[in-house]
Amino acid sequence: MAFTLYSLLQAALLIVNAVAVLHEERFLRHVGWGSDQGIGGFGEEPGIKAQLTNLIRSVRTVMRVPLIAVNSVTIVLLLLFG
Repeated sequence: MAFTLYSLLQAALLIVNAVAVLHEERFLRHVGWGSDQGIGGFGEEPGIKAQLTNLIRSVRTVMRVPLIAVNSVTIVLLLLFG
């Protein structure tokens, strides 16, 4: 398998899919990354844990519909070109 731009995009798609399917109550809360964890005070910079939790929640919210389309195109390309 050659290292191509398509394989790099496919790996990125797999990572975004993995982030999109993380369930907050089943997985993230058990490792201490739930929505009630890491609540800071007003005016404080959020820590890296809170920023990653917000990123995961944003990916799940915003990328739901585009991921369906991109996954469908990827599947069709794989079926056509192997």
